[in-house]
This record gives sequence, structure tokens and C-alpha cells, in this order.
Amino acid sequence: MLLDPWWSAALFGVLGLLIGSFLNVVIYRLPKMMERQWNEEVAAYAAEQAARLSPGSAAAQAIEAPQQPPAEPFNLMVPRSRCPACGHMVQWYENIPVLSYLFLRGNCSSCGVRISVRYPLVELGTAGLFAFLGHGGGLSAPTLAWCLFAAAMVALAMIDWDTTLLPDDITLPLLWAGLIGSTLGWTGLAPATSIAGSAAGYLSLWLVYWGFKLATGKEGMGYGDFKLFAALGAWFGWQALVPIILMASVIGAIVGLAMKFRNQLREGGYVPFGPFLVGAGLASMVFTPEAILQAVLGRLGL
Repeated sequence: MLLDPWWSAALFGVLGLLIGSFLNVVIYRLPKMMERQWNEEVAAYAAEQAARLSPGSAAAQAIEAPQQPPAEPFNLMVPRSRCPACGHMVQWYENIPVLSYLFLRGNCSSCGVRISVRYPLVELGTAGLFAFLGHGGGLSAPTLAWCLFAAAMVALAMIDWDTTLLPDDITLPLLWAGLIGSTLGWTGLAPATSIAGSAAGYLSLWLVYWGFKLATGKEGMGYGDFKLFAALGAWFGWQALVPIILMASVIGAIVGLAMKFRNQLREGGYVPFGPFLVGAGLASMVFTPEAILQAVLGRLGL
């Protein structure tokens, strides 16, 4: 549909605010949902092993005892958002993106505890990315596809920074979306280029991981980084992988050194790499991988 670019930007900006509000829920709840699932799987496995190895024992009898009532449902939809300090249930008028934060002056309406400024920043950042895409692409399938990409990247960056996790529930659909988008002509890539990019993205970091582990005995990154880099290859093609990894590595090194200088490194002295891959991916979306490569090489004096 043809719209004036600025009207399109405004429309997608509002959509970005709404999606950004939902991303705040995803960022907070998805890791907790994963933790709950892991605990349930571990408990089920332990019960199975106890019953198999020692039938009739106290452990087996305990397993046969009445089970505890199931935990309260917890997913992206339920329960409703609450203040973590006092349990106040957030009303609809307290959940309007950005405006509610400003109206409440960044405090819970019930107990007055401070609300993190990151919530409106995520909403505004998502809105800005959506507005940029809407201005450049208008109301079209490719624009919506790239909005999906941008939203997934924002969620991945925040989750990885908080938990050092890059959930398969986001990275794998993002990878498949890139492959499907190239097939439908939404990303501007030939399907073969997208497939080659996803394969090269995964294998390159997989090789780096094992090379580093064999040399040092330590793990330098997680498998989620492989999958995220594979998804970036699917969206941008194999040619973009070098600019993306260079930019992510340079910025990651600078941030890591700054955090080390300020004694802000986490236990173990590491910095999650996912947010920097995300930053390089979003920069590639806004600019081009070639422009990023020239800028990085220029900064390095090459």
C-alpha cells in the first residue's frame, strides 16, 4: 500500500511502541519460563531414574505419593503484570507505552518503588527501528518482515545481557524467517545466498568455539551465538558475515575493556557476545554491511 513516507513512519512507530511493550514482557518472562521448564524436566528425569534404579525403595514410594498441585500458569499471557515489590496488578492505563511511565513518574502507583527506565527505552528503541523501516519501505511485506527481525533482535540483546542466554525460541524462528523471507523475495537475497549465509554463520563460530576450547580448555561463547550468527547470515547473506563479526568484535572488546577498567565485569570476567552481534546486525539493517566494513577498517587504520 502506498503511503506518504512520514505517515508510514508514524504508523510503524506506533506499532513499534506496542511491540516494544510486549518485548518487555518477553525479555522478563521467557528466561523464567525456560528455567521452570528445565526444573520440571530435571525433576521428571530424577523421578524416572529413581523409580528405575530402586523400585520399592523410599524414593520410589515418594514418587508414587500424591503429586503437589500444579504451579500457577506462567507464560507470556498470564498472569497479568504485577509490581515485583508489592504485587500491585498493573492496570491497562498504567501499561500504555512510554506515556504511563511518564505519568507515573517512573514509580509504582501503589508502593512507589522505582520502575526501571529500561522499559520505556525498549519501547522507544523498537518504535525508532520500526519508524525507520516504515519510512523506507512503506506498508509492505518486506517492511513487516524486517520489523519482525528488529523486534527479535531487541529481545535477544536484552535477554542475553541479563541472563547470558539466547533462547532457541527466538533464534531458530529468526533463522527460518530469514530463509523463508529470501525465498519470498522479502530480504533482497537469493535463496542460495541466504542458505550459504546461515551455514557459514553457524560453522564459523562453531570452529572458533572448538579452536578456543582446545587451546585453552575454556568455553569462549555459547551455542546460542552460533545460532544467532546463522540467523544473521540467513538475513544478510554470507558476504555480510565478515563485516558483522568485525564490528561486533571491535565494539565488544571496547566495552569489555571499559567494564574491566571499572570493575564491572561479571563473575568469571566475561561479557555476553550476543548484544554486540545484535548491534552489528541492526547496524547492517540501517546501513549496509559494506559500509560497516569500511567504517571498521577505517577505525583500525586499514
